[in-house]
Amino acid sequence: MVVKTQSKGLGVTGLHVGTSNARRYFPKGILSIELQLDHLQILCGLKPNFWRGEPEIFDPRLCAWLEARHMHTRLDRAPIPLSMIPEGKNSYRLQPVCINRHGHAKLVPAEA
Repeated sequence: MVVKTQSKGLGVTGLHVGTSNARRYFPKGILSIELQLDHLQILCGLKPNFWRGEPEIFDPRLCAWLEARHMHTRLDRAPIPLSMIPEGKNSYRLQPVCINRHGHAKLVPAEA
């Protein structure tokens, strides 16, 4: 699934999953998911509003990773698409995607 970074100011960056992705890929009522960020693995809590119109994931470690890896060169704080790939039960790997000129997402190969 393609998700986007969401910035609520400098130092507060998370993921906007989207309502349809939340319904399709996340079992209602789960309290947390595991995110694999390069070689880092973190457990992120999901707030009850995740299924009530606010499908967002915010965690200080996720924020630090997004800021260092994807947002450090962006002054405009515009959303960046990322691929959230299922890696097991309630586990996902974040990986960059490229958007082609037709607006379609293309997975960027993982770095060796």
